[in-house]
Amino acid sequence: MKDGFRQSMAWLHTWAGLLVGWVLFAVFLTGTAAYLRPEISYWMRPELALSRPGPENAAVAVAAMQAMAPDSPSWFITLPNERETVTRVFWRDPKAQGRRFRDAVLDADTGQPVAARETLGGDFFYVFHFQLHYVGVLWGRWIVSICTMFMLVAIVSGIITHRRIFADFFTFRPGKGQRSWLDGHNVCSVLALPYHLMITYTGLVLFMLMVMPWGIDRAYPGQRAAFNTEAFGNAPPRQRAGTPAPLAAVTPLMEEARQRWQGGRVGRVIVQNPGDAHATIQLIRAESERLSYNQQSLTFDGTTGALIHDSGDSGAAAEVRGVMYGLHIGRFAGPLLRGLFLLSGLAGTAMVATGCILWATKQRQQAARRGAAGFGTRLVEHLNIAAIAGLPLAMAAFFWANRVLPQGLAQRGAWEAHVFFIAWGLCLLHPLLRRGRRAWVEQFAAGALGFALLPVLNALFTTQHLPATLARGDWVRVWFDLGLLGCGALLGLLAWKVARHRPSAPLPRPAAVLALRSLAEAAP
Repeated sequence: MKDGFRQSMAWLHTWAGLLVGWVLFAVFLTGTAAYLRPEISYWMRPELALSRPGPENAAVAVAAMQAMAPDSPSWFITLPNERETVTRVFWRDPKAQGRRFRDAVLDADTGQPVAARETLGGDFFYVFHFQLHYVGVLWGRWIVSICTMFMLVAIVSGIITHRRIFADFFTFRPGKGQRSWLDGHNVCSVLALPYHLMITYTGLVLFMLMVMPWGIDRAYPGQRAAFNTEAFGNAPPRQRAGTPAPLAAVTPLMEEARQRWQGGRVGRVIVQNPGDAHATIQLIRAESERLSYNQQSLTFDGTTGALIHDSGDSGAAAEVRGVMYGLHIGRFAGPLLRGLFLLSGLAGTAMVATGCILWATKQRQQAARRGAAGFGTRLVEHLNIAAIAGLPLAMAAFFWANRVLPQGLAQRGAWEAHVFFIAWGLCLLHPLLRRGRRAWVEQFAAGALGFALLPVLNALFTTQHLPATLARGDWVRVWFDLGLLGCGALLGLLAWKVARHRPSAPLPRPAAVLALRSLAEAAP
């Protein structure tokens, strides 16, 4: 630690950000992409037709489940909305092996299964940003939660360190080397500072039951279900009676829910024990209508249609947690606010990237005075290239895999992820062969080409190309294709800027150092 409080905070800010910077960059970038999770999934299934949500979607979906999975103990139905044009169903299959889960995509109007390609869609980026995908459920979440703690420390120490933080927001001096990187880092940090604090702290709140479970375990020893019931208002489960009984019509229940919620819309339907006398139908309000992520739901008797549970009122502590959860995932946001979330997420991504580059630039300048760069400096520069320039290229490869891989390929969705990590791994090896600025330029250029050619690839492999979707008014696919072109243009601009950059001459060494070296060389 350094002398003085502010100097100590500067040291803490540097190392708290650097040690986990590459993980934080990946978390920020994939988390920003997760704001477009439904749109990504829709684009990656070109077989899906454009449709509109309607009042009979729930009844159609329940009838489809009665035909497809009459023996299943539970059905989970996600209804279409403005961003999701299909009905998604998920059920337990008692005859299946392994996890015994099945899922399908249904046409919202007919209830017929849609023969769409197997893909991870936007769920890949959503899960990756808090679980790191291949690392594992618990290990990945622990790693991300620890890195998030470092991030919070880096933000708070950065605020303390920069006494001219708001003045720095209006200061940017391009072409000044390390000074320019520091200016860019300050601008990206202050531009969305409230968002950075919110997204980091609420991210920790999401992991609180995993990171700090001791209070719950003490108050509810071995009774986590009882805690969930009391804290979040979940209805206690009902055991099967073993007596067959027809399922009540869901349409009147949907109307009752709409009246109780003053016009609120149902987003999900969960049916437990269908076809049994103890069946229940739970209607869950759409997430886009509430800031809090705590679900507001009505549970009805599955045979009589009588209301048996209303989870509309949760405790103050649970509601605070629900609001923080809702702020983090942003599903309440409309198009304009979602756009601001996207820009703020990109600012956070740039903040982390410029911080890592700033450290490497400073160390390189110090190495110029010493005469050689150390292993730590070379390692950071190598990882900066692979993380900052390589991750967008890997994301482009993920989208390419969706279009190029054969539709009948076994585990096709998993292979999309394999292609992503293979491409990212090659980006890690590439700087060993093409060092320094050449590696930056080539990876940025490859990413730019990958994104820019995706609309062309889309036209070659599907009928959902840009002119066709524009003619049909399928604006989700139109804007997504334009967004891909925008990503390609941005990466191309970065490649061009890096290619044109000429590093400044090494700083002159102090005269005393030169004199000592001359004496050492002259000594016998």
